[in-house]
Amino acid sequence: MSQERLLRPREVARQLAVSRSTVYRWFWEGKLQGVKLNSGTVRILESAVLRKLADGDLETGVRGQGSVISDQ
Repeated sequence: MSQERLLRPREVARQLAVSRSTVYRWFWEGKLQGVKLNSGTVRILESAVLRKLADGDLETGVRGQGSVISDQ
C-alpha cells in the first residue's frame, strides 16, 4: 500500500509559482485537495499539485496587471 505524500503550503507555492495565500485559498475553495490536521495545519496532496501543473490551471485571480487604459 502506497501512501500519498503531503506537502506544506510553502512547498506547493514554490512549485506552482504562486503565493502561499493563493495555495490556502485554493485549498479552501476545493481547487487543491489536501487535509487539515488536528493541529489546524494544512497539507496539500502531492497528486493535487501534479494535477494542477498538468492541467495548466494556475489562475491566481490577479487581473489587470500591467494593463493601461488611455482616454485620448
